[in-house]
Amino acid sequence: MELLLNQEESMVKDSAIEFLNTHAGPSLHRELRDGNSSRGYSNSLWGQMIDLGWPAVLVSEDYGGLGFSHVAMGQISEQVGSFLASSPLFASSILGVSAIEHSGTEQQKKDLLPPIAAGELFLTLAIDEAPRHNPELVNCKAEKSGSDYLLSGVKHYVVDGHISDNLIVSAKTSNNQVTKNSTTLFIVPTTSEGIKITRVPMVDSRNSSTVVLEDVLIGEHQILGGIGNGHNVLSIILDIANTHLAAELLGISIESFRRTLSYLKERKQFGVNIGSFQALQHRAATLWSEIELCKSIVLKALRSLDDPSLSTPRLASSAKAKTCKIAALATNEAVQMHGGIGMTDEFDIGFFLKRARVAQLLFGDQRYHTKRFSELSGF
Repeated sequence: MELLLNQEESMVKDSAIEFLNTHAGPSLHRELRDGNSSRGYSNSLWGQMIDLGWPAVLVSEDYGGLGFSHVAMGQISEQVGSFLASSPLFASSILGVSAIEHSGTEQQKKDLLPPIAAGELFLTLAIDEAPRHNPELVNCKAEKSGSDYLLSGVKHYVVDGHISDNLIVSAKTSNNQVTKNSTTLFIVPTTSEGIKITRVPMVDSRNSSTVVLEDVLIGEHQILGGIGNGHNVLSIILDIANTHLAAELLGISIESFRRTLSYLKERKQFGVNIGSFQALQHRAATLWSEIELCKSIVLKALRSLDDPSLSTPRLASSAKAKTCKIAALATNEAVQMHGGIGMTDEFDIGFFLKRARVAQLLFGDQRYHTKRFSELSGF
């Protein structure tokens, strides 16, 4: 496997850098935060992303998409991290699209994929029920009611749940203890009777949601991937989720390091640039080396999403675990090397630290994925 981008992938990356450098960044992020944006993103920025075709990148051409690779989309995810560009792209155009593309029926694909590709419909995952990610903890129940189901339970940390048109909800379809064969995924319209969605602003100024379901009527046509197959489908979706989160964390790490390096060359102490201090040089060199390692594992994990012959689960967890660790190091070092000004809200570096902390915890932190990698490796 070549850990290099091909011409098409490089063009996607360069285009993303050029676009986001002009239209996104900490200034827009600060504007959305200070305005307490209920949507959590700029309508103007999202409209321009639609014009660029970003929501359609992973959608097959048969359903109105571009049919590009995860590696190409991963370059966008990385730059989204570098420029703090919030949008429904991750929840809907990566997670939602991947779920429907992989496990949806033909009718579900025809109904959902074209409007998602056009940026007109949002879809997100609603799976976690505990403070920390644990997809195997499922108390939400789907009880049989004739040919339909009644769905009841509570889901937390649903990314962009308050703006989504549909939720992919995990629920028990067996009264016995939760096993790999007792969980089913359902596509649930947010306008369904019995759903209550509460917006929860996060520390990174983006939005999550708590979703309460009380006897929500679900038809058989809303089952995703078949009865009892939820665990298998969700495993694939979460590998995709964590690989793209790893790409975003890589972007955050790269930009945090770039800003820190620039500051080391400008800030003077005792009449010289602080970048000339050997202790700070050693810390910067260590961080650079770690980021270079992250670039390789993230690209390999992205390639595995496009190549079934590779061990995606192990690569996805190793990429997420590594980038969680290095994003924490990069943002911590950035704040510390900026000194007192790094602790102030007036300075932008704190935004990268806050976004990194949320992205690290989403769908499993460093400890979760280190353990998963060990288990998958037979330890």
